[in-house]
Amino acid sequence: MTTGDAGVRTMLRMRTREGCEEAFEAAWRRAADEISRVPGNLRQELVRDADDPRTFVITSDWTDRAAVDAFGRSSARETLTEALRDLREDAARNTYEVLAVVPGAGRPEEGRA
Repeated sequence: MTTGDAGVRTMLRMRTREGCEEAFEAAWRRAADEISRVPGNLRQELVRDADDPRTFVITSDWTDRAAVDAFGRSSARETLTEALRDLREDAARNTYEVLAVVPGAGRPEEGRA
């Protein structure tokens, strides 16, 4: 189990407008590529609700709250997320402190694809 300095995770749930699912995914990929270069960003994921293909959850892991807040106030965030706003019906965002990480038995071994 990893504890301590596991960082901060933001979770953003978005429901797309009808028929905008593919455009949303493409816009997220473009934005995520840019966000991955922001200091303090560790990782991002896009997942889709298995029962509602219009609902997505975006997780983003950061080194600390200061990095999240700095990105949140930046003009880069506004530019990078503008396309997502046009494709969604609604959204909810939360920020969490990561307290512990327990790797599962099914994770790939180090160095293997």
